[in-house]
Amino acid sequence: MREINDLKLAVLIDADNIPYSNIKGMLDEIAKLGLPTIKRIYGDWTKPTVSGWKPALLEHAITPVQQFSYTTGKNATDSAMIIDAMDILHNQQVDGFCLVSSDSDFTRLATRLRESGKLVIGIGEKKTPNPFIVACDKFIYIEIIAALEPPKTEAAATPRRTAKVDSINKKLIQLLKSSIEDLAEDNGWAFLAEVGALLIKKKPDFDPRNYGFPKLTPLIKSLSEYFEIDEREVEKTHIKHIYVKIKK
Repeated sequence: MREINDLKLAVLIDADNIPYSNIKGMLDEIAKLGLPTIKRIYGDWTKPTVSGWKPALLEHAITPVQQFSYTTGKNATDSAMIIDAMDILHNQQVDGFCLVSSDSDFTRLATRLRESGKLVIGIGEKKTPNPFIVACDKFIYIEIIAALEPPKTEAAATPRRTAKVDSINKKLIQLLKSSIEDLAEDNGWAFLAEVGALLIKKKPDFDPRNYGFPKLTPLIKSLSEYFEIDEREVEKTHIKHIYVKIKK
């Protein structure tokens, strides 16, 4: 089976709907998921509103695609990006797509790419409409990525930037419980790695970092009134398999 880090990804960026300040963090996040073999960004480069992107394009070897705005109030970038995505789908050897935008207009594109058996990762701001989020296999919020980036200068180190985290509510607890129940063996224990994969299938924007935790394990451990954790050592290795169970 191919490792996820070997997946070839086409990264398509909507310059009109994404801030350029976090491009390095976004590409680092994408690198955890696969190899970005195609990197393109779409916008009207004659406009001053996208001029901030230009240094980032050279630094990260992103190919700019010029798309003039033919009429006022219409986003021509969407059409160019969608057409390119379909061309890549049929002509290029990629395993998945990373659509970087906060625009719900890409919902149908994400759905179509998944119908063709491609992995679809979305990256956008928290204002992204839910239909686009759930159309992706996985969705990552830019605000979380931005909070993880180190300060660019010493002066910027104080105060440290932090992302606004989501509160742990009954809805999240129920999502965790139902996912554990779906995978639990007869003794009630479920392999946590499988639980994490199922959570993303159920809720593509699920990410422990949204709740202030770097990984799923510490998030579950913080909810000790609801869940039990069992760390089992694998024989003759230093690896531990983590299992979780709902407290009765």
